[in-house]
Amino acid sequence: MRRFLYSVLLSGLTGLAGCAALSPPATPSPSPPTVTGAPRPLLVRPFFTQTGVASFYGAAHDGKLTANGESFDQQGFTAAHRSLAFGTVVRVTNLANGLTVKVEINDRGPHSKGRIIDLSAAAARALGMRKSGIARVRLEAFRADQSQAG
Repeated sequence: MRRFLYSVLLSGLTGLAGCAALSPPATPSPSPPTVTGAPRPLLVRPFFTQTGVASFYGAAHDGKLTANGESFDQQGFTAAHRSLAFGTVVRVTNLANGLTVKVEINDRGPHSKGRIIDLSAAAARALGMRKSGIARVRLEAFRADQSQAG
């Protein structure tokens, strides 16, 4: 009887093993064809770059007219630069912590020697420089950030 049970069990296991299908090894999907002469993506470069010290101005100037005739808003993301055209959008990066903000140039300055840009209080806060009042920054202006108007 024992022999019979072993043979039934062995037959059953053999039968199950025969039902198991081995899947073929996975083949990587073919890569898309390469088109000869297709344009490569262009490296986006700024049309203006400058590195130096930034400062900010806030409450004492709030509501006063800027050089382009707008009323200064310390909560706006604006800045003063000596030579960039009004309306230019500049990416400002705090080199100490990597924080970046975009500001629009609407005023002339800074009037302190050794500074390259005066930021609004909101922009300074976004860059994490409100406590120190100044920070070493990199300015970059990209065509893609500029307004298409005018």
